[in-house]
Amino acid sequence: MINDIQKDAESRMKKSLESLQGDLTRIRTGRAHPSLLEHIQVEYYGAKTPIKQVANITVEDARTLVVTPWEKDMVQTIEKAIMESDLGLNPTSAGTVMRIPLPPLTEERRKEFVKLVRQEGEQGKVAIRNIRRDANGDFKDLLKEKEISEDEQRRAEEVIQKLTDKYVAEVDGLLAAKEQELMEV
Repeated sequence: MINDIQKDAESRMKKSLESLQGDLTRIRTGRAHPSLLEHIQVEYYGAKTPIKQVANITVEDARTLVVTPWEKDMVQTIEKAIMESDLGLNPTSAGTVMRIPLPPLTEERRKEFVKLVRQEGEQGKVAIRNIRRDANGDFKDLLKEKEISEDEQRRAEEVIQKLTDKYVAEVDGLLAAKEQELMEV
């Protein structure tokens, strides 16, 4: 029973870390990458659809993304969705192909991105701590029901704390790497 709770907590912490990694890839550095556009939703036959499901996104060079819609009539819709996104990008369309030049990052914009990265990291840490709280609550419930002893509860909580420390340290490592990547000129 204790092992099940610990395994569940660890898998949830791992998922939180993976989610944070995904969120950090969306925060752009100076290089073009298709994942920059992955979170953008496009109106497609009355339903919001991820852009990668209606178009092909490729990297032309270090500062240019190319979006090729699978249907010609989607060009304006995709262009509008990209311009309305929080990325500050201005696509230029030539027929059925859109080129999206990435403007160079200013020092001020880089600092804004670092703040955003820190906020994302703090949310990741809070999620991991919430998982610890849930697991410790489960241990207390088991103790109340007399299914485990106080010693077993204490040992289980120590294991969960070590897991929490491990994943919080991994979050700190991800943040440091992303901040360094953002401040690179």
